[in-house]
Amino acid sequence: MKDYILEFESFLKYEKASSNNTLQSYLRDVSQFSAYCKLNSIEDVSKVTSKKLNEYFDYLHSTGRSAATVSRNVASLRCYFKFLVKKEICSANPVSDVKQKAATKKIPEILTNKEVLLLLEQPCGSDYKSIRDKAMLELLYATGIKVSELIDLNLTDINRQIGVLHLHTGKSERVIPIYPEALRDLNRYINEARSVIISENSEDKLFTNMNGSPMSRQGFWKIIKHYAQLAKIEKDITPHTLRHSFAAHLLENGAELKDIKEMLGHSDISSTQIYVQMMKQKYAQAYKRFHPMAR
Repeated sequence: MKDYILEFESFLKYEKASSNNTLQSYLRDVSQFSAYCKLNSIEDVSKVTSKKLNEYFDYLHSTGRSAATVSRNVASLRCYFKFLVKKEICSANPVSDVKQKAATKKIPEILTNKEVLLLLEQPCGSDYKSIRDKAMLELLYATGIKVSELIDLNLTDINRQIGVLHLHTGKSERVIPIYPEALRDLNRYINEARSVIISENSEDKLFTNMNGSPMSRQGFWKIIKHYAQLAKIEKDITPHTLRHSFAAHLLENGAELKDIKEMLGHSDISSTQIYVQMMKQKYAQAYKRFHPMAR
């Protein structure tokens, strides 16, 4: 079966201006679907029906994929078939009639203010690596950006004079303030450590690994895990933990949900609503625990 994946990749890159994470996820999901079709003798993509797609998504569920993973596959294939309709390879998008099982959104783990401070205190700042790590952790908590956005930053994305981050994601742009302590640690990294770490003076990336090569999400995940262990934080730390903590702490201290949505770069405010649910859950637990009549 011809899968049109190369053409789809160009469509995502140049017409939709998708982020690298979205690009890789969609291509991986479409490739897996193409392999499934070949195994099941589906030889013409234009003949794929909503029934066949429902069977495929049921197959994903049966192999242990989570509801969230299956939901992402639905989104990937919806975009793929939309592309095929645009190219007149398919007459209609079969994903439109797919009966999708609702994904249960897991309430994200967040750090308390004390835990954030403990985490940020762990890089000692006595060597180039810890200077870099301190700047990365501070910037992540200061702005709430994704790890993929952090490691993709260029030096020119930071305006150190006024203390803001200019973030370009696809066709959108976000301008996020950087609090003074994070800006101080960022300046120290740029002035003292970056020129030693990067492999070429022409390197545009703000952060690299210690060999001067691009940093991966897995590489940063190891960094944050390391410092969480030093801080004796027992919560399940992920690369998104500081992003979730950033949003939750802003909401807890009175920030408007629409402003948090803009800073996080959410396209729909429903994605930001999870932090409201989290705050309600937190207060309900505190009420039950400490109110003398609720015990």
